[in-house]
Amino acid sequence: MENVVIVGSGPAGLTAAIYCARANLNPMVIEGQQPGGQLTQTTDVENYPGFEDAINGYDLVMAMRKQAERMGTLFMMDQVSGCDFGGDVKRLSFATNGELLSRTVIIATGAIARYLGLPSEQALIGHGVSGCATCDGAFYRDQDVAVVGGGDTAMEDALYLSRIARTVTLIHRRREFRASKVMVERVLAAPNIRVVWDSTVAEVLDPQKKEVTAVVVQNIKTGERSEIPVSGLFIAIGHTPSTQPFRAAVTCDDAGYIVTQNTRTSADGVFAAGDVQDPIYRQAVTAAGTGCMAALEVERYLAAKG
Repeated sequence: MENVVIVGSGPAGLTAAIYCARANLNPMVIEGQQPGGQLTQTTDVENYPGFEDAINGYDLVMAMRKQAERMGTLFMMDQVSGCDFGGDVKRLSFATNGELLSRTVIIATGAIARYLGLPSEQALIGHGVSGCATCDGAFYRDQDVAVVGGGDTAMEDALYLSRIARTVTLIHRRREFRASKVMVERVLAAPNIRVVWDSTVAEVLDPQKKEVTAVVVQNIKTGERSEIPVSGLFIAIGHTPSTQPFRAAVTCDDAGYIVTQNTRTSADGVFAAGDVQDPIYRQAVTAAGTGCMAALEVERYLAAKG
């Protein structure tokens, strides 16, 4: 039986592993479908403390992994398909490797940014297409960018980018936003934000150059297409927390995010860290911070159990 199984290998899971390993808990990390999480798709990370120059997102995660491994963390490449957190012994079932029993579990499976699904968009993720304005916006200082979406997240991203970029084009498929009234008023009052109504992104240019040079938008009422020159495209149509295998075992909110109190979930001995329980900040550094918190909570929990 394991002392602690950490599900997820992004900044939250790996930080939790480092702290658990230092506490001699011999953690087991389940790497999941995308080892390293969303950060591996980010080319340059400038806002993670401790790096004077930008560091590639993949390199940053791999450095965390090597640190956790050096301290004694074990890794297993698999995905959780089911769980039972009802008793003192936690049971995790896997897609290919049977099951594991553990005294505690840390869920750090993250959340996946929703994208439009266009082939040209997918080809340019990390090369001008982003799902996180606060992560990547600084790379587009004094440039022209576009945001897709109509909710509060899209409004927040557009306003944030308007303070950095030269212009922001906000593309929305309807004639009115679903965001809160105050956020809409701020966006419409911003002098460098332009709204393109009743339109969708039909194509992102230019995958051949491995950089965003423009977006092709299509009016859904007239079918007319036009090209808008931009250097960056930010998709703000929401995130999906990776909680499907756990939703019957721990309390989640209406959007599927795990509800926590100091990383503790509704199931005794089960903790959650990172974007899987954070619909607001979604930063590598905040994920790492909650990974640390979850590990400390595990250590205290096991000490109290004896």
